[in-house]
Amino acid sequence: MGSEGRLKIVADQNMPLVETLFSPYGDVHLKSGREITSSDLIDADVLLVRSVTKVCCDLLENSSVRFVGSATIGIDHIDTNFLSQSGIHFAYAPGCNANAVVQYDLSVMSHLVPNWRDKHVGIIGCGNVGGRLFRALKDLNVSCRAYDPFLTSDSCFDLCSFDEVLASDIICVHTPLTHDGEYPTFHLIGPDELSRLKPGSLLLNAGRGGVVNNEALLDYLKSGGSIETALDVWESEPEVCLELLEQVSIGTPHIAGNTVEGKRNGTSMVYEAFLSWIGTTSDDMSDNSLQPIVLDSKEVIDSISDAILSSYDPRRDDLAMRTAFTGLEEGSVRQRKAFDHLRTNYPLRREYPGTCVDWTQWSSNPRLKKELDILGFQLADPKPQ
Repeated sequence: MGSEGRLKIVADQNMPLVETLFSPYGDVHLKSGREITSSDLIDADVLLVRSVTKVCCDLLENSSVRFVGSATIGIDHIDTNFLSQSGIHFAYAPGCNANAVVQYDLSVMSHLVPNWRDKHVGIIGCGNVGGRLFRALKDLNVSCRAYDPFLTSDSCFDLCSFDEVLASDIICVHTPLTHDGEYPTFHLIGPDELSRLKPGSLLLNAGRGGVVNNEALLDYLKSGGSIETALDVWESEPEVCLELLEQVSIGTPHIAGNTVEGKRNGTSMVYEAFLSWIGTTSDDMSDNSLQPIVLDSKEVIDSISDAILSSYDPRRDDLAMRTAFTGLEEGSVRQRKAFDHLRTNYPLRREYPGTCVDWTQWSSNPRLKKELDILGFQLADPKPQ
Protein backbone atom coordinates (compact mmCIF):
# COMPACT_ATOMS: atom_id res chain seq x y z
CA MET A 1 0.00 0.00 0.00
CA GLY A 2 1.05 3.58 -0.61
CA SER A 3 0.70 6.46 1.81
CA GLU A 4 -2.48 6.82 3.89
CA GLY A 5 -3.93 3.57 2.62
CA ARG A 6 -3.72 4.57 -1.06
CA LEU A 7 -2.78 2.03 -3.70
CA LYS A 8 0.90 1.80 -4.56
CA ILE A 9 1.21 1.77 -8.34
CA VAL A 10 4.53 0.94 -10.00
CA ALA A 11 4.58 1.97 -13.66
CA ASP A 12 6.89 2.06 -16.66
CA GLN A 13 7.98 5.67 -17.05
CA ASN A 14 7.41 5.48 -20.81
CA MET A 15 3.65 5.07 -20.49
CA PRO A 16 2.14 8.42 -21.51
CA LEU A 17 -0.57 9.91 -19.28
CA VAL A 18 0.04 7.27 -16.62
CA GLU A 19 0.44 9.76 -13.77
CA THR A 20 -2.48 11.89 -14.96
CA LEU A 21 -4.85 8.92 -15.17
CA PHE A 22 -3.76 6.80 -12.21
CA SER A 23 -2.65 9.31 -9.55
CA PRO A 24 -6.22 9.99 -8.33
CA TYR A 25 -6.32 6.34 -7.23
CA GLY A 26 -2.89 5.83 -5.74
CA ASP A 27 0.75 6.79 -5.40
CA VAL A 28 2.39 6.33 -8.81
CA HIS A 29 6.08 5.30 -8.78
CA LEU A 30 7.74 5.59 -12.20
CA LYS A 31 10.69 3.43 -13.23
CA SER A 32 12.48 2.34 -16.37
CA GLY A 33 10.68 -0.78 -17.56
CA ARG A 34 13.84 -2.90 -17.74
CA GLU A 35 14.85 -1.83 -14.23
CA ILE A 36 11.68 -2.83 -12.37
CA THR A 37 12.69 -5.45 -9.79
CA SER A 38 10.96 -7.64 -7.25
CA SER A 39 12.07 -5.30 -4.46
CA ASP A 40 10.09 -2.48 -6.08
CA LEU A 41 6.94 -4.58 -5.84
CA ILE A 42 7.05 -6.00 -2.30
CA ASP A 43 4.37 -3.59 -1.07
CA ALA A 44 2.90 -2.63 -4.46
CA ASP A 45 -0.73 -3.21 -5.42
CA VAL A 46 -0.61 -2.44 -9.14
CA LEU A 47 2.05 -3.02 -11.80
CA LEU A 48 1.82 -1.23 -15.16
CA VAL A 49 4.30 -2.22 -17.87
CA ARG A 50 5.18 -2.17 -21.52
CA SER A 51 6.84 -4.94 -23.52
CA VAL A 52 10.35 -4.60 -22.02
CA THR A 53 9.35 -5.86 -18.55
CA LYS A 54 9.29 -9.63 -18.09
CA VAL A 55 6.38 -10.29 -15.74
CA CYS A 56 6.77 -13.73 -14.18
CA CYS A 57 7.02 -15.62 -10.91
CA ASP A 58 10.51 -14.31 -10.15
CA LEU A 59 9.27 -10.70 -10.35
CA LEU A 60 6.01 -11.11 -8.44
CA GLU A 61 6.45 -14.11 -6.11
CA ASN A 62 6.95 -12.08 -2.91
CA SER A 63 4.88 -9.08 -3.91
CA SER A 64 1.40 -7.90 -2.97
CA VAL A 65 0.52 -7.00 -6.56
CA ARG A 66 -3.12 -7.73 -7.39
CA PHE A 67 -3.43 -6.05 -10.80
CA VAL A 68 -1.03 -6.17 -13.75
CA GLY A 69 -1.67 -4.05 -16.81
CA SER A 70 0.41 -4.15 -20.00
CA ALA A 71 -0.06 -1.23 -22.37
CA THR A 72 0.88 -3.42 -25.32
CA ILE A 73 -0.69 -5.32 -28.15
CA GLY A 74 1.30 -8.51 -27.42
CA ILE A 75 1.70 -10.50 -24.21
CA ASP A 76 4.67 -12.82 -24.78
CA HIS A 77 6.48 -10.94 -21.98
CA ILE A 78 3.73 -11.89 -19.50
CA ASP A 79 3.44 -15.25 -17.74
CA THR A 80 -0.35 -15.29 -17.88
CA ASN A 81 -0.54 -18.79 -16.36
CA PHE A 82 1.27 -17.60 -13.25
CA LEU A 83 -0.97 -14.55 -12.95
CA SER A 84 -4.09 -16.67 -13.28
CA GLN A 85 -2.90 -19.26 -10.76
CA SER A 86 -1.97 -16.49 -8.32
CA GLY A 87 -5.31 -14.73 -8.61
CA ILE A 88 -3.72 -11.59 -10.07
CA HIS A 89 -6.00 -9.68 -12.43
CA PHE A 90 -4.42 -9.04 -15.84
CA ALA A 91 -5.32 -6.60 -18.60
CA TYR A 92 -3.59 -5.56 -21.81
CA ALA A 93 -4.32 -3.42 -24.85
CA PRO A 94 -4.99 -5.51 -27.97
CA GLY A 95 -5.05 -3.37 -31.09
CA CYS A 96 -3.88 -0.20 -29.33
CA ASN A 97 -1.16 0.56 -31.87
CA ALA A 98 -2.44 -1.37 -34.89
CA ASN A 99 -2.80 1.80 -36.96
CA ALA A 100 0.79 2.76 -36.13
CA VAL A 101 2.20 -0.58 -37.27
CA VAL A 102 0.18 -0.43 -40.49
CA GLN A 103 1.67 3.01 -41.07
CA TYR A 104 5.14 1.52 -40.60
CA ASP A 105 4.41 -1.32 -43.04
CA LEU A 106 3.09 0.99 -45.74
CA SER A 107 6.06 3.33 -45.32
CA VAL A 108 8.57 0.48 -45.66
CA MET A 109 6.74 -0.82 -48.72
CA SER A 110 6.62 2.65 -50.29
CA HIS A 111 10.37 3.03 -49.80
CA LEU A 112 11.65 -0.43 -50.70
CA VAL A 113 9.05 -1.46 -53.30
CA PRO A 114 8.02 1.69 -55.22
CA ASN A 115 5.46 -0.24 -57.29
CA TRP A 116 3.99 -2.03 -54.25
CA ARG A 117 0.47 -1.23 -55.44
CA ASP A 118 1.00 -3.72 -58.26
CA LYS A 119 2.49 -6.46 -56.09
CA HIS A 120 0.95 -9.37 -54.23
CA VAL A 121 1.11 -9.02 -50.45
CA GLY A 122 1.04 -11.98 -48.07
CA ILE A 123 0.28 -11.44 -44.38
CA ILE A 124 1.29 -13.94 -41.71
CA GLY A 125 -1.07 -13.50 -38.78
CA CYS A 126 -4.34 -11.67 -39.36
CA GLY A 127 -5.29 -10.45 -35.90
CA ASN A 128 -5.45 -6.83 -34.80
CA VAL A 129 -2.48 -5.59 -36.83
CA GLY A 130 -2.52 -8.05 -39.71
CA GLY A 131 -6.28 -7.64 -40.08
CA ARG A 132 -5.99 -3.86 -40.13
CA LEU A 133 -3.26 -4.08 -42.77
CA PHE A 134 -5.32 -6.52 -44.85
CA ARG A 135 -8.35 -4.20 -44.87
CA ALA A 136 -6.25 -1.15 -45.77
CA LEU A 137 -4.63 -2.96 -48.69
CA LYS A 138 -7.95 -4.30 -49.94
CA ASP A 139 -9.49 -0.83 -49.77
CA LEU A 140 -6.58 0.42 -51.88
CA ASN A 141 -7.20 -2.41 -54.39
CA VAL A 142 -3.90 -4.13 -53.60
CA SER A 143 -3.84 -7.89 -54.09
CA CYS A 144 -3.34 -9.58 -50.72
CA ARG A 145 -4.08 -12.75 -48.80
CA ALA A 146 -3.36 -14.04 -45.34
CA TYR A 147 -2.13 -17.12 -43.54
CA ASP A 148 -3.65 -17.56 -40.09
CA PRO A 149 -4.46 -21.11 -38.95
CA PHE A 150 -6.74 -19.76 -36.21
CA LEU A 151 -9.16 -18.21 -38.70
CA THR A 152 -11.79 -20.10 -40.65
CA SER A 153 -12.72 -19.81 -44.29
CA ASP A 154 -15.88 -17.87 -43.44
CA SER A 155 -13.81 -14.95 -42.11
CA CYS A 156 -13.63 -11.75 -44.10
CA PHE A 157 -10.03 -12.45 -45.12
CA ASP A 158 -8.68 -14.20 -48.21
CA LEU A 159 -6.96 -17.07 -46.45
CA CYS A 160 -4.23 -19.19 -47.99
CA SER A 161 -1.69 -21.81 -46.97
CA PHE A 162 1.68 -20.99 -45.46
CA ASP A 163 3.39 -22.11 -48.67
CA GLU A 164 1.21 -19.75 -50.69
CA VAL A 165 1.97 -16.76 -48.49
CA LEU A 166 5.71 -17.44 -48.85
CA ALA A 167 5.28 -17.13 -52.62
CA SER A 168 4.09 -13.50 -52.28
CA ASP A 169 6.03 -10.47 -53.51
CA ILE A 170 5.79 -8.82 -50.09
CA ILE A 171 5.54 -10.82 -46.84
CA CYS A 172 4.47 -9.03 -43.66
CA VAL A 173 4.87 -10.88 -40.36
CA HIS A 174 2.31 -9.99 -37.67
CA THR A 175 1.97 -13.02 -35.48
CA PRO A 176 2.59 -13.24 -31.73
CA LEU A 177 5.55 -15.26 -30.50
CA THR A 178 4.53 -18.69 -29.18
CA HIS A 179 6.62 -21.73 -28.33
CA ASP A 180 3.97 -24.41 -27.92
CA GLY A 181 0.49 -25.35 -29.04
CA GLU A 182 -0.57 -26.69 -32.39
CA TYR A 183 0.89 -23.75 -34.34
CA PRO A 184 4.01 -22.44 -32.56
CA THR A 185 5.50 -19.38 -34.22
CA PHE A 186 9.04 -19.46 -32.81
CA HIS A 187 11.39 -19.61 -35.84
CA LEU A 188 8.39 -19.98 -38.11
CA ILE A 189 10.60 -18.58 -40.86
CA GLY A 190 13.92 -20.41 -40.91
CA PRO A 191 16.44 -21.67 -43.50
CA ASP A 192 13.95 -23.71 -45.52
CA GLU A 193 11.34 -20.96 -45.69
CA LEU A 194 13.92 -18.33 -46.62
CA SER A 195 15.21 -20.49 -49.47
CA ARG A 196 11.70 -20.55 -50.96
CA LEU A 197 11.21 -16.78 -51.11
CA LYS A 198 11.01 -15.09 -54.50
CA PRO A 199 14.13 -13.24 -55.64
CA GLY A 200 13.44 -9.54 -55.19
CA SER A 201 10.66 -10.08 -52.67
CA LEU A 202 10.35 -8.14 -49.41
CA LEU A 203 10.32 -9.79 -45.99
CA LEU A 204 9.03 -7.37 -43.33
CA ASN A 205 8.88 -8.35 -39.67
CA ALA A 206 7.17 -5.90 -37.31
CA GLY A 207 5.67 -8.63 -35.13
CA ARG A 208 8.07 -10.40 -32.78
CA GLY A 209 11.78 -10.96 -33.36
CA GLY A 210 11.83 -14.70 -32.70
CA VAL A 211 9.30 -15.49 -35.42
CA VAL A 212 12.12 -15.07 -37.95
CA ASN A 213 15.27 -17.08 -37.21
CA ASN A 214 17.79 -14.23 -37.15
CA GLU A 215 20.84 -16.48 -37.50
CA ALA A 216 19.30 -18.21 -40.51
CA LEU A 217 18.38 -14.85 -42.05
CA LEU A 218 21.94 -13.59 -41.62
CA ASP A 219 23.36 -16.71 -43.26
CA TYR A 220 20.86 -16.40 -46.10
CA LEU A 221 21.66 -12.74 -46.78
CA LYS A 222 25.43 -13.28 -46.53
CA SER A 223 25.22 -16.14 -49.02
CA GLY A 224 23.62 -13.89 -51.62
CA GLY A 225 19.93 -14.14 -50.81
CA SER A 226 18.41 -11.57 -53.16
CA ILE A 227 15.52 -10.21 -51.12
CA GLU A 228 14.77 -6.92 -49.43
CA THR A 229 14.44 -7.18 -45.66
CA ALA A 230 13.00 -4.87 -43.03
CA LEU A 231 13.27 -5.74 -39.35
CA ASP A 232 11.73 -3.69 -36.57
CA VAL A 233 12.02 -6.55 -34.07
CA TRP A 234 15.06 -8.64 -33.14
CA GLU A 235 15.54 -11.98 -31.43
CA SER A 236 17.60 -10.84 -28.46
CA GLU A 237 16.35 -7.31 -27.81
CA PRO A 238 17.80 -5.04 -26.56
CA GLU A 239 20.84 -6.82 -28.00
CA VAL A 240 20.95 -6.68 -31.77
CA CYS A 241 23.13 -8.70 -34.11
CA LEU A 242 25.22 -5.93 -35.69
CA GLU A 243 26.18 -8.10 -38.65
CA LEU A 244 22.50 -8.68 -39.40
CA LEU A 245 21.80 -4.97 -39.08
CA GLU A 246 24.45 -4.36 -41.74
CA GLN A 247 22.74 -6.82 -44.07
CA VAL A 248 19.09 -5.76 -43.81
CA SER A 249 17.58 -3.07 -46.03
CA ILE A 250 15.81 -1.33 -43.15
CA GLY A 251 16.54 -1.88 -39.46
CA THR A 252 14.68 -0.08 -36.68
CA PRO A 253 14.60 -0.43 -32.86
CA HIS A 254 11.13 -1.88 -32.24
CA ILE A 255 9.33 1.39 -32.87
CA ALA A 256 6.74 0.40 -35.48
CA GLY A 257 3.91 0.94 -33.00
CA ASN A 258 5.39 3.96 -31.25
CA THR A 259 3.07 6.74 -32.35
CA VAL A 260 1.66 9.30 -29.96
CA GLU A 261 -1.81 7.86 -30.47
CA GLY A 262 -0.74 4.23 -30.15
CA LYS A 263 1.03 4.73 -26.84
CA ARG A 264 -1.82 6.81 -25.43
CA ASN A 265 -4.34 4.18 -26.52
CA GLY A 266 -2.37 1.51 -24.67
CA THR A 267 -2.39 3.45 -21.41
CA SER A 268 -6.06 4.36 -21.77
CA MET A 269 -7.16 0.77 -22.42
CA VAL A 270 -5.30 -0.48 -19.34
CA TYR A 271 -6.76 2.41 -17.33
CA GLU A 272 -10.31 1.45 -18.27
CA ALA A 273 -9.62 -2.16 -17.24
CA PHE A 274 -8.16 -0.90 -13.95
CA LEU A 275 -11.30 1.16 -13.24
CA SER A 276 -13.45 -1.88 -13.90
CA TRP A 277 -11.27 -3.88 -11.51
CA ILE A 278 -11.73 -1.38 -8.67
CA GLY A 279 -15.44 -1.12 -9.46
CA THR A 280 -15.77 2.39 -10.76
CA THR A 281 -16.13 4.21 -14.07
CA SER A 282 -14.31 7.11 -15.64
CA ASP A 283 -15.44 10.57 -16.47
CA ASP A 284 -15.20 11.71 -20.07
CA MET A 285 -11.79 10.52 -21.26
CA SER A 286 -11.81 12.44 -24.53
CA ASP A 287 -8.47 14.19 -25.08
CA ASN A 288 -8.56 17.36 -27.10
CA SER A 289 -4.91 18.24 -26.48
CA LEU A 290 -3.69 16.49 -29.62
CA GLN A 291 -3.99 18.76 -32.61
CA PRO A 292 -3.30 17.39 -36.09
CA ILE A 293 0.01 18.13 -37.72
CA VAL A 294 -0.03 19.53 -41.25
CA LEU A 295 2.23 18.12 -43.93
CA ASP A 296 4.51 20.70 -45.51
CA SER A 297 2.50 22.23 -48.35
CA LYS A 298 5.74 22.72 -50.31
CA GLU A 299 6.24 18.97 -50.58
CA VAL A 300 5.10 17.44 -53.85
CA ILE A 301 2.47 14.78 -53.14
CA ASP A 302 1.40 13.18 -56.39
CA SER A 303 0.62 9.71 -55.07
CA ILE A 304 -0.43 7.88 -51.94
CA SER A 305 3.19 6.70 -51.52
CA ASP A 306 4.33 10.34 -51.42
CA ALA A 307 1.82 11.05 -48.65
CA ILE A 308 2.77 7.89 -46.74
CA LEU A 309 6.48 8.77 -46.75
CA SER A 310 5.78 12.42 -45.93
CA SER A 311 3.86 11.23 -42.89
CA TYR A 312 6.59 8.80 -41.82
CA ASP A 313 9.86 7.85 -43.52
CA PRO A 314 11.50 4.73 -41.97
CA ARG A 315 14.91 5.80 -43.24
CA ARG A 316 15.00 8.29 -40.35
CA ASP A 317 14.86 5.53 -37.75
CA ASP A 318 17.12 3.22 -39.74
CA LEU A 319 19.82 5.90 -39.83
CA ALA A 320 19.37 6.72 -36.15
CA MET A 321 19.84 3.07 -35.18
CA ARG A 322 22.91 2.53 -37.34
CA THR A 323 24.45 5.76 -36.07
CA ALA A 324 23.73 4.93 -32.41
CA PHE A 325 25.37 1.50 -32.75
CA THR A 326 28.51 2.71 -34.53
CA GLY A 327 31.59 1.65 -32.59
CA LEU A 328 29.64 -0.33 -29.97
CA GLU A 329 30.43 -3.92 -29.09
CA GLU A 330 27.64 -6.37 -29.78
CA GLY A 331 25.91 -7.48 -26.58
CA SER A 332 27.58 -4.78 -24.50
CA VAL A 333 25.82 -2.73 -21.85
CA ARG A 334 26.36 0.34 -24.04
CA GLN A 335 24.62 -1.32 -26.97
CA ARG A 336 21.64 -2.36 -24.87
CA LYS A 337 21.38 1.14 -23.44
CA ALA A 338 21.61 2.65 -26.93
CA PHE A 339 18.70 0.49 -28.09
CA ASP A 340 16.56 1.55 -25.13
CA HIS A 341 17.60 5.19 -25.55
CA LEU A 342 16.30 5.18 -29.12
CA ARG A 343 12.94 3.90 -27.92
CA THR A 344 12.66 6.07 -24.82
CA ASN A 345 13.56 9.24 -26.71
CA TYR A 346 11.63 8.41 -29.85
CA PRO A 347 10.68 11.60 -31.74
CA LEU A 348 7.09 12.69 -32.19
CA ARG A 349 5.25 10.58 -34.76
CA ARG A 350 1.58 10.87 -35.61
CA GLU A 351 -0.79 8.45 -37.29
CA TYR A 352 -2.75 9.23 -40.45
CA PRO A 353 -5.86 10.53 -38.62
CA GLY A 354 -3.57 12.98 -36.81
CA THR A 355 -2.02 14.20 -40.06
CA CYS A 356 -3.59 16.85 -42.27
CA VAL A 357 -2.90 17.20 -45.99
CA ASP A 358 -3.25 20.67 -47.47
CA TRP A 359 -6.02 20.97 -50.03
CA THR A 360 -3.57 22.25 -52.69
CA GLN A 361 -1.94 18.82 -52.67
CA TRP A 362 -5.06 16.81 -53.47
CA SER A 363 -7.68 19.18 -54.92
CA SER A 364 -6.82 18.38 -58.54
CA ASN A 365 -6.29 14.64 -57.96
CA PRO A 366 -9.58 12.82 -57.15
CA ARG A 367 -7.89 9.41 -56.90
CA LEU A 368 -5.35 10.69 -54.38
CA LYS A 369 -8.12 12.36 -52.37
CA LYS A 370 -10.01 9.06 -52.19
CA GLU A 371 -6.92 7.10 -51.14
CA LEU A 372 -5.94 9.67 -48.50
CA ASP A 373 -9.45 9.35 -47.12
CA ILE A 374 -9.22 5.53 -47.11
CA LEU A 375 -6.09 5.64 -44.93
CA GLY A 376 -7.66 8.20 -42.59
CA PHE A 377 -5.66 11.32 -43.38
CA GLN A 378 -7.36 14.58 -42.51
CA LEU A 379 -8.04 16.67 -45.60
CA ALA A 380 -7.82 20.42 -45.13
CA ASP A 381 -10.80 22.39 -46.41
CA PRO A 382 -10.25 24.35 -49.63
CA LYS A 383 -9.28 27.93 -49.02
CA PRO A 384 -12.01 30.46 -49.78
CA GLN A 385 -11.74 32.08 -53.16
